[in-house]
Amino acid sequence: MLILAKAYGLGPHGTASEYIFAGDLVQEAYEKLAPEDQLALKAAGDHPPAAAASDSLQVRNAVVGGPQATDNAVGQDFTLVVPTIDHGNPAICVFSLPNPNPGQLLDLTWNTFGFGIQRLMRQIKSLGRRLDADICVGINEAGLVMATFLASAQFNRCAIGYLRCNRVRNEITFAAESHYPESVEAPVIVICDFEVKHADVVGLVARELRERYPGAELYFAVFGAMTKGNSLEVQSFDELTGATIMQAARFEAVFIAATMSPPGIEPPLELR
Repeated sequence: MLILAKAYGLGPHGTASEYIFAGDLVQEAYEKLAPEDQLALKAAGDHPPAAAASDSLQVRNAVVGGPQATDNAVGQDFTLVVPTIDHGNPAICVFSLPNPNPGQLLDLTWNTFGFGIQRLMRQIKSLGRRLDADICVGINEAGLVMATFLASAQFNRCAIGYLRCNRVRNEITFAAESHYPESVEAPVIVICDFEVKHADVVGLVARELRERYPGAELYFAVFGAMTKGNSLEVQSFDELTGATIMQAARFEAVFIAATMSPPGIEPPLELR
């Protein structure tokens, strides 16, 4: 697996320098490996080469899509303790998204967007037990893209739901285009949202899904969470502006890819 990870990291032409964790190649089969093989893969993944670790934090400042389009600079990783399941792993690895233009929305590139989804996948794998979702629900279009990737890559192509939020003044309603897939009784649902700020959208979504799917277990995966202070490398979950909102929604566990500063981030292609 180590040899394959190295080979895939070099790309088809043998010129790339992306670091790939050997454990990612086995995905769901990881838990079926012998204990010594699991430990070997985990040890190999915990100590990436220095150059590769630098690449993963910077997400490469290479040219993307044209001579004027450079990738976002990604800040250092840090550990954040979040709400999680009983006897689960509450410590997740989060990265920060510094904004070079304070006061303006930070436009994300596809590379950064994909990097965040990969980070969410690693957090889900490190939950402490296997998470098998029956439905992945995306909030608006950006959340739907996240749900599609996670459902395919992480949850064995589970059903995909869609909640389109309409805001009229201070009221939020769900559009008729929203989709609620059929599922088993008391399903496990992973809710995907692009960002959490001050508005209690996730609380409304949680209430809606619990009404539609009685007894459902709800998990929440968000790309960007806004911080209260100037520092993006927060010391506690309560330093996020949406901490109270997420806690009140009573999720089984919360996954966060990155922290951001006001006024927030914009998804690729201005997805809504």
